[in-house]
Amino acid sequence: MFICRRFVQIGTVFLVLAGCANTAPSGSSQAQTPPKAPAGVTPIRIGPAQPTGEPPAALTAKGTLRPEVKAFAERLAAERNLPLAPIEQALTEARYNATVARLIAPSPPGRKIWRSWNTYRARFVEPKRIKWGVEFWQENQALLNQAAQRYGVPASIIVSIIGVETLYSRNMGSFSVLDALTTLAFDYPDPNKPERAEMFRGQLADFITLSLQDKLDMNAKGSYAGAIGMPQFMPGSIMRYAVDGDGDGHIRLNSSVNDAVMSVGNFLVEHGWLRGLPVFAPVLLPADPSALATGGLTPTQTWRTLQAAGARVSAGASTESWQDRPLGVVDLVEEARGTVQYRTATPNFFALTQYNRSYFYATAVADLAAELETRMGR
Repeated sequence: MFICRRFVQIGTVFLVLAGCANTAPSGSSQAQTPPKAPAGVTPIRIGPAQPTGEPPAALTAKGTLRPEVKAFAERLAAERNLPLAPIEQALTEARYNATVARLIAPSPPGRKIWRSWNTYRARFVEPKRIKWGVEFWQENQALLNQAAQRYGVPASIIVSIIGVETLYSRNMGSFSVLDALTTLAFDYPDPNKPERAEMFRGQLADFITLSLQDKLDMNAKGSYAGAIGMPQFMPGSIMRYAVDGDGDGHIRLNSSVNDAVMSVGNFLVEHGWLRGLPVFAPVLLPADPSALATGGLTPTQTWRTLQAAGARVSAGASTESWQDRPLGVVDLVEEARGTVQYRTATPNFFALTQYNRSYFYATAVADLAAELETRMGR
């Protein structure tokens, strides 16, 4: 993904990310008490370390766990009623990933990254993504209709998110999630942002917990930030929002389209998606609406305040579903040109920003969804 107006780009995803939402990457976790591991926990499925050329991520030169890592393991075991030995085993096997650290690292001082909505949009609202999105929709039409009925999230939005995140499972990431999260939890490349390392420690804790509960494979692959599967959920989001869509007793976001589709719908509803509401309100804003774009990820305007500033409803547009809802004016910038596109967003737009905390991301999802609806004759 790209860069949003007040948040940090980390290559192809954002902090905070997708799959990821809440207080961390796409599909990240909030501070909630996770479920305890059942009695007789299945041993973690992790083989011997593969020769990667990288050093262990959590060990001292003497081959013992670093003090901060050992403290993390002991706290995790105690707080979540998990066995300590397999936690320490997993951390012992984790390898430092220099590529992950490089991709997350901040840009060099003095290097200007120009934010460009048009460039960002062109990356996602593109012919191949539209073509594959139509195919995905056609192949899974009954499932998507079921999800739309259950959650009130249109099929087009769910299809769009999966397309933006992973090109319909074509690019789910090839990084060891354990290695990536351990690297970022204990060797985050920007020492000025300790809160980022702490956030990744939370994601690592959730990942290990799910693995010990036999809900995730400790050898799982994902993005360099630790996002997993077709919808690129972070471990915290898998723990709290993922759904067993096919009813087989397991949640497999990397191989089950049912699980992925239903999980996206559930995530959005849990983050404020409202049935029947558009993403953008059909509003004509005044000539200079810059004062109305207050930023942030919560709608703070009302239709009355927008009207007082000179906004009006587009000709022929319906007003029934959105005028009584909180609204927000979002700005989509072309920094190099000094231009801005403004749109009036409903709570459903801000639900999308909880998936990836970026105005660019949420708008690209909405625009791709609109293109898919057109192609599907909706």
